[in-house]
Amino acid sequence: MQTDKDLFDLIKEAYSLNPREEFVSTTATKLKQTARKIIRKKRIKLFSFTSTIIAICAIAISWFFFYGGKDVISNNNNTLQERNSSSTATVNHQDPLVFIYQSHNLESFFTESKINDPNEAFHDTKNITLVGERLSQSLRNRGINSIYDNTNIMEILKEKNLPFSDSYKVSREPLEEVLNNNKTIQMVFDIHRDSRKRNETTINLNGKDYPRIAFIVSKASVNYEVNLKFAELLHKYVEERYPHLSRGVFVKDNPPNQNTYNQDLFGNSVLLEIGGHENTLDEEYRTVDVFSEIIKEILSDWTEQKKQ
Repeated sequence: MQTDKDLFDLIKEAYSLNPREEFVSTTATKLKQTARKIIRKKRIKLFSFTSTIIAICAIAISWFFFYGGKDVISNNNNTLQERNSSSTATVNHQDPLVFIYQSHNLESFFTESKINDPNEAFHDTKNITLVGERLSQSLRNRGINSIYDNTNIMEILKEKNLPFSDSYKVSREPLEEVLNNNKTIQMVFDIHRDSRKRNETTINLNGKDYPRIAFIVSKASVNYEVNLKFAELLHKYVEERYPHLSRGVFVKDNPPNQNTYNQDLFGNSVLLEIGGHENTLDEEYRTVDVFSEIIKEILSDWTEQKKQ
């Protein structure tokens, strides 16, 4: 019986092992075509795989930004906003401790009014009310809730055809209302600017100009003694921390026509003259920012004294 080896040997003897040139050329062409098909299939598979990966990534990225990512970013922003507003929200829920108003609400500055007469330096919007508002905001930034009243006293005088001297009568009404509805108020400030020259109203501290503060108390008020003591306390605290920033305590006594400046309604009431007509709003803001520190310190000391 013949084996496979015997059969192969027989074939070799019967047929020539030198193929024709035509056969070699045809076979080579077919092999190249086959190889190209195989390579093409591999490229198609690779392209399909890569396209699939890219599509998956695109879907994932789209989902992140339009759905999940949006939620994450939104949540993060909300968290930051909550943190930034948490202190303000806390202050809003506290009982107010300070009341701020302006009986001469249109008092302004040369830089704003463009008028070089201190008795005529008024402005409808850029005036002393912005200083009161800044003091209120500075207190809030330090965790102290206050009530800021921006009643347009001068407009009411005009509407009722009342003289300028009745300013305190008009500002008395909102003050009474606030005091009746907020029994936690501990300090009341009526903010003005003076008509003195800049060299009297301004001091330079650490290279910056600060309008000085004058504490005005009416002797005609039934609360005169309490208010005088309060004004002297404010002066003392300011002088200890910012020497010469305070111009001092001034008692107004012109009987029998002395105005009470509404200080008869509440103890711890003081009229503040902050700077003068030759100061600027930015300088005014600088002073009330440091004055808010003084107010906070005094309130903190009062709280500690009550605990003892």
